[in-house]
Order: sequence, then C-alpha cells, then structure tokens
Amino acid sequence: MIPYSSFTFFFILVILLAPTVILGLQGKRFQTYNMIVTVIVLAIIFASKPASALALILFTIWQVLLIEGYIAYRKRANSGWIFSLAVMASILPLAVYKLLPYFAEPNWMAFLGISYLTFKGTQLIMETRDGLIKQRLPLARLLYFILFFPTISSGPIDRYRRFDKDLKAELTGEQYKQLLYDGVNKLFRGFLYKYIIGYSINHFFIANLRFIAVNHFQSQLFYMYGYSFYLFFDFAGYSAFAIGISYIMGIKSPENFNLPFISRNIKDFWNRWHMSLSFWFRDYVYMRFVFWMTKKKWTKNRNIISNLGYVLLFLLMGVWHGLEIQYILYGIYHALLMVCYNTFEQFNKKHKWWPQTRFTRIISIVITFHFICFGFYLFSGHFIQKGV
Repeated sequence: MIPYSSFTFFFILVILLAPTVILGLQGKRFQTYNMIVTVIVLAIIFASKPASALALILFTIWQVLLIEGYIAYRKRANSGWIFSLAVMASILPLAVYKLLPYFAEPNWMAFLGISYLTFKGTQLIMETRDGLIKQRLPLARLLYFILFFPTISSGPIDRYRRFDKDLKAELTGEQYKQLLYDGVNKLFRGFLYKYIIGYSINHFFIANLRFIAVNHFQSQLFYMYGYSFYLFFDFAGYSAFAIGISYIMGIKSPENFNLPFISRNIKDFWNRWHMSLSFWFRDYVYMRFVFWMTKKKWTKNRNIISNLGYVLLFLLMGVWHGLEIQYILYGIYHALLMVCYNTFEQFNKKHKWWPQTRFTRIISIVITFHFICFGFYLFSGHFIQKGV
C-alpha cells in the first residue's frame, strides 16, 4: 500500500491514531504508542512486498550499525578518511538501488523511501563528524527517526536533533489541541491540493491537450505550464499529508513548500521549493564543498568556488532523481541558472543595474516563473516522449 494514495490508508490511520489524539488531549505522553503505530503502518505498507520489506530491514540494520559505529569511533579519533568511508558506506545502498536496474532485474535493493532514509542516515554521520552528536543514540529513538512512517516515502527530510526535541517535549492538553488543529488543517489542504486541484489539472487539462491545443508547439507549451502546476499541487498535497499526520503524532516535521511560483530569482526558488531537500543538499553538499575548497586554497576567488559548488550540487541532485537523460539535463539546467544568476547578482551589486522596486520585483517573478516551468518540462521527459 502506498502512503496517502487511497482513502483506505487514511481510514486505517484514523483508527490507529485515535488513541494518540485521546492521550494528547489529556496531556499524556503518547510517543511509545506512536512507535508501535509506526511498526504497524510499515507492516501494512510492505505487506504485499515481502522482498521490499526484507530490503528495508537489511538497510536499516546497515545504517544503524554505521551510525552507532561511527559515533563510537568519533569519541576516540577524527580521521577524514574514516569519515569519508562511513559516508560512502551510508550512501552505498542508494547507489546500488540506482545502478542495479541497468545491470539486472529485478532490483532487489528497491523499497519505498530508500532515498529519504539514506539522507537521514548520512546526515547523522555528518553531524557526528561536526561534533553536533556526541553520545550514542538510544536505539528506539534512532529507529523511530529513521523509520518515521508519515515521511518515509517522499519526505520532508527532518533533522535528528529537531526531531528528538519534539520527541522529548512534554505537551499540555492545550498545546496538543493546537497541534492537532494545525495537523487537521494541513490534511484538508493536502486533499485540496492533491485530490482536487492536482487531479483536475492532470485529468481535465493535461490528459486533453490533444483537443485543447491547436498545434504541436502550443501543445508542448500548455503541457509545460500544466505539468508545472500539477507537479506542485500533487507534491505539495502529499507533503501536507505527511506534515499533518506528523503534527497529530506530536512531531513538527518541517515545511516543504513556501509559495515557490512567486520566487523573485532562482536562488529564492530553491529556498521555497522542496525546502527540506534543497536545504539538505545546501548544508551537506554545497557548504561542505565551499569550506573544503576554501581550506585547500586552490583558488581565492569566492565566486568561482561558489559556482563550482552550485554545479556539483545540482548535478548530484539531477543524478539523485535518476540516470535518465531528463534528470541529468534538469540538473545541468539548474546549475547553469544558478551560475548565471550568481554572476548577475555580483555584477548588480557593483553597478546597480537592476534596482529593487515593486515593478522590478514583479518582472523578476514573471521571468523566474517561466524559467522554472521550462526546468519542470525538462524534468518531465515529455520532450523525449514526443521527439521534440
């Protein structure tokens, strides 16, 4: 069963989370019960795919051993080579999952949520390296963080220290009441976005373009904008479901979208679109690369370092989505946009060519919107299917 894909799934959650709501409104702790619920829901999700369930179990054991082992090692030493090996070992199952279909079928490493679970495991190793995590993590909390079912399939990607803070929080009945209210509101937003607006765009507009568009070019243009809006409402709807259920379980999972189509530039867009993913890549790829390049002093030009960081970041993000040509092009496209905008931004700081006024802000939003939509057109692979 795929999370949030049917009303049956929501009906099961209503039954399972009823005790959570009752305990929460009474100001009593419910996290131990929620851990049990997580195991039950995961069993339901993977019930029809025992091979995927086994892959998930083996993956989780692998990540836990790596994390706990590296935490124990970090107390004694801090070798860069050991850290690099630990990170590569954490990413290894995801790499195998991405590459295996090109060499063999079936993909025995495939299971729902492998990417987002890998992000969590790798993040813990990196934060241990940075000294943010110093003590062995309680096994139950670590497993709960990695396998937290509301966000398992597509995020949002949480951070352990923030998650653990919510886990330890003592909520009063009134505090939980507000959390429940916010969670239910997000669920209703999810239904509006995914099952009403997103479905309508896909079913009534995109599926009927052959009747709406008068020529091939117009069909591609309509598809580009239609797909961009569909992708947003479908994914934002899913995220609203995941965050809403998290709230009901007492965990304030981070937001994933913040009005991305009113972004003023491409940097602003990546601070608004799939925020938990873009912030993860920013913190654990881009910032580390910039720090490493600065430390090695291979160049003193900060703009060159920054631009190289953007290229690395978006190429990795493209490859993460898949090795198909549309994802590689999507990564290259956004890398070029970021490099071009970064160059323009530095130029504008010196020459004040583009003033910050209400008019230029509106123009910036319109221009950025079209660049974003073309990126989603590349991402969709529709141009390959249609031979454009």
